[in-house]
Amino acid sequence: MIRALIVIGTRPEAIKMAPLVKAFGTHERFDSVLCVTGQHRQMLDQVLALFEIKPDLDLNLMRPNQDLYILTADIITAMKGVIQEVRPDVVLVQGDTTTTFGAALGAFYAGVPIAHVEAGLRTGNLRAPFPEEGNRCMTTRLAAFHFCPTRNNRDNLVREGIDPRTIHVTGNTVIDALLYVRSKVAELPAATWNDSWGSAAAVVAGDSPIILITGHRRENFGQGVRDICSAIQTLAKRYPAWHFIYPVHLNPNVSGPVKALLNGYDNIHLIAPLDYAPFIFLMNRASIILTDSGGVQEEGPSLGKPVLVMRDTTERPEAVHSGTVKLVGTATGAIVGNVERLILDKDAYQAMARATNPYGDGQAASRILDTLLERMQTVDQGLCN
Repeated sequence: MIRALIVIGTRPEAIKMAPLVKAFGTHERFDSVLCVTGQHRQMLDQVLALFEIKPDLDLNLMRPNQDLYILTADIITAMKGVIQEVRPDVVLVQGDTTTTFGAALGAFYAGVPIAHVEAGLRTGNLRAPFPEEGNRCMTTRLAAFHFCPTRNNRDNLVREGIDPRTIHVTGNTVIDALLYVRSKVAELPAATWNDSWGSAAAVVAGDSPIILITGHRRENFGQGVRDICSAIQTLAKRYPAWHFIYPVHLNPNVSGPVKALLNGYDNIHLIAPLDYAPFIFLMNRASIILTDSGGVQEEGPSLGKPVLVMRDTTERPEAVHSGTVKLVGTATGAIVGNVERLILDKDAYQAMARATNPYGDGQAASRILDTLLERMQTVDQGLCN
């Protein structure tokens, strides 16, 4: 029996690790323990409830006004006790969060092999996204197993000198999660989530075209957020028949300027952050997605939605190359111009909507388990990078 410790802290981690948690739970060769740090407290709990997952250990580390210094130190310190209690054979972390790096470093200090899910994503710029690019690069150096969504991610690691024997291309578990949730919500009416939609409830239930907006990246705080809001203002005025729905992130660096600049427009709907299920429903309902998120760049293409990314770089170039995602930055004029093109040019819209999704077939979790089972039986600690 192989004991696997799975550590998650944020909503995106919970979404992408949920298929693995459920797969481990039914596998006869694994004994799995789920530990949550609580980095995203409320949003994390919502996702766990949706997937009917209960953590075995809850560190509940989040505090008011917590910065990266405090959070990172708290995670590393807490991991010592967790690893001593659980005594895992392998620790699984996902992606690029502070929880990811902190848990990986804690496992490294304890001499426990680390499996990095969603490995190999790179922008090549440690400041964008910040601190995510640094977190994933440092986690790579500590990991014994690298589970990459795409061959491009694998190539990134090989160029960095990672032993190819430790790298495995599996697809992205976010597609597993997306297909699972979509099957649950496909038949539900929008009225199911009226409390979540707020002023947007009637819009979602109707047939008006919708642009879904998400934004939370640290590198966009300040002028970037203000420029994004200016673009949304311009578009809302020019296209009153279109509705702009923006689930506003709780971080005051986002919610403050967004609410100050975008309130008072009949076709702009600022709503509370959504649970994952209604968010998938809304993505499926939208015509265009405007985002600075990472995961949405993977989920949108799976739903056939053009995704405009309000960033200058992306660690997910596959969707850009396939044509279903486009980088537009945060400059007001660039955002307005690219959205207008999709609104006015049907051919341009269809070219993005029909592009091939490069992120997998929904079987990533099973590939990761099969690989871990095979490799853990013969793992050579000398393979740790």
